[in-house]
Amino acid sequence: MHDTVMYIHGMGGSAEEAAHYKPLFPGSAVFGLDYQASTPWEAGKEIRAAVEQLKKVSGGIVLIANSIGAFFSLHADIGSMVREAFFISPIVDMERLITDRMAQENVTEADLEKRGTIPTAYGEPLSWDYLRFVRTHPVEWAVPTHVLYGSGDMLTPLAAMRDFAAAHGASLTVMANGEHWFHTPEQMQFLDNWIQTERDRT
Repeated sequence: MHDTVMYIHGMGGSAEEAAHYKPLFPGSAVFGLDYQASTPWEAGKEIRAAVEQLKKVSGGIVLIANSIGAFFSLHADIGSMVREAFFISPIVDMERLITDRMAQENVTEADLEKRGTIPTAYGEPLSWDYLRFVRTHPVEWAVPTHVLYGSGDMLTPLAAMRDFAAAHGASLTVMANGEHWFHTPEQMQFLDNWIQTERDRT
């Protein structure tokens, strides 16, 4: 049986983005998951259920995950079912991202714990349960993984991405002047070349 490719989109994305990857995996079925949850504990369950179903009919599962979709995947307990993973601009230091936004909004940990949820100027509310989850659920991930990162990524510092790659034995490719959101023709061509290069090595 051929591999099956599962694509997990980032915030504001959609399952339809999976179509972009079909030419890069000829002979493989490519699916996008239209998950509904916005927390790692809920989205993780959706992702795991989808992967479990695909595993029943697949020779192997290749995961492609973008931004927060990668973060959710890391907390989905799917490592034993995934043969290989491609992470595009993954969120690998969510605690720092949350605490930075707390500082921007002048919200202390005591305030957040007391109120539980606090709305913010950028739209996404701050959540004490979310911060607590991140702190009490360290990433356990032993899947052969390839990471693509744009040097202009404003959500995750390069040092954090390097730490993640080193801790989990992942390859790391950096696009000079790339952004967190890979979307321009040049960026998407770089992304396609990255996937093809990594596939040729395996």
